[in-house]
Amino acid sequence: MNLFHQAQCLICHEIIQPLMGWRAIFSEEKELIICPTCEGKFEKIQGEKCRICSRLFQFLDERFRHGDLCHDCERWEKDPEWKGYLDSNHSIFIYNDFFKEVMAKFKYRGDYVLAKIFVQSIKEFLWKTTPDLLVPIPLSNERLYERGFNQAEAVLIESGLTPTIPLTRIHSEKQSKKSRLERIHIPQVFQVDHQIEIIGKNILLLDDIYTTGSTLRHAAKLLKESGAERVQSLTLAR
Repeated sequence: MNLFHQAQCLICHEIIQPLMGWRAIFSEEKELIICPTCEGKFEKIQGEKCRICSRLFQFLDERFRHGDLCHDCERWEKDPEWKGYLDSNHSIFIYNDFFKEVMAKFKYRGDYVLAKIFVQSIKEFLWKTTPDLLVPIPLSNERLYERGFNQAEAVLIESGLTPTIPLTRIHSEKQSKKSRLERIHIPQVFQVDHQIEIIGKNILLLDDIYTTGSTLRHAAKLLKESGAERVQSLTLAR
C-alpha cells in the first residue's frame, strides 16, 4: 500500500520524492508544490540593495549607486513630479532565465495553478508588514481577455487573501515596448474608484515584475493624490 500521495512538480511535472524519516513522519503535512531541483533554480534577492526598489548592489556598477539608492531611483526621487510617491518596493526573486520561463507559462500561457508557487513567499512578506489594502496592479480589458486572469490578483487569492480593486487601467499599450523615458512621460495609465475608501490607508501594490518602476509609480501617485497615507509595492521578481 502506498502511504504517500505522489505529487507532481507544478513546473517540470516530475514526481516529487517525499522526505522520509522520523521528522517527516511527525511534522505537519505540507503540500508538495515543486520539486527540489526547480525550487533551487529560484534565486531569492538577498544582500545589500536599493532602499526603494530592491535592486541588488552586488550586480550594479558603483558609478550607478548613490548611497542607499540606485541610479534609477535617485533620478525618480529628484524629479518633483514623482518624488515620494512610491515609498518602497520589495521584490522576492531575481528575474533569471528560469524565472522568465516560469512567468511565461503563468502569465502568457495561462497556467493558473502556478500562482501556488508564490503563496509561501507572499505570506512570509506579509508577516512583516500590515497593509490596510492589498491592491493588485490591474490589467487593461484587452490584456485581461488575452490572458484569462490577472496574475497578481491570482497570487493573492491563492494565498487566501482578499484583493481590493480601487484602480482600473485606462491605457492598454504594452509598457515593455517603451523606453524608460517614454514610460515616465506617458499620461496617467490608471483611474481610481472613489467609492473605495483609501484616504489615510496604508496600501500594498502587488505586481509580477519590477522593471523600470513606472507602472507602480503611476499607481502610487494616483493613490496618494487620492488620499492614501503610504504606498508600498511587492513584486514577485526584479
